[in-house]
Amino acid sequence: MPVLDQGWSFSMEDTLEFFRSGGGDVSAAGRRRWPDDLKAQIVAETLEPGVAVRDVADRYGLRANRISEWRRLAKDGKLVLPAVSEPPGFAPLMLCDEEPPSSSSESTPAPTASSIEIMVGKVSIRLDAGTSAARIAEIVRAVGART
Repeated sequence: MPVLDQGWSFSMEDTLEFFRSGGGDVSAAGRRRWPDDLKAQIVAETLEPGVAVRDVADRYGLRANRISEWRRLAKDGKLVLPAVSEPPGFAPLMLCDEEPPSSSSESTPAPTASSIEIMVGKVSIRLDAGTSAARIAEIVRAVGART
């Protein structure tokens, strides 16, 4: 019976049962085969903020370099990760009473070359030119859903 440094002892049947029950499939040669969906779940866990690859590897009885290999597969598009549920981003919205048009030549300043303007009906939204395309798409979808 193998004995570990912590004083625990496991029989070969116990070890194989562990691997069969969730630690991946075990081949006749004793090698583990991890299903792609389990690999993807493990890789996704390592991508959470503040999570160390080594901690996840220890939890699954893996070496960190194996998970790093799977992370490379995911980066190359060869391992599909589960969809990430990100909290929606919000932008502050200020409502003002509608003012009557002024008779003076004062008007709304024109957008500059370094800004983006989205107009829907009477609503005008100006964004900094550095705003990401994903954020602009979110705003357009949100405004479009309200019209």
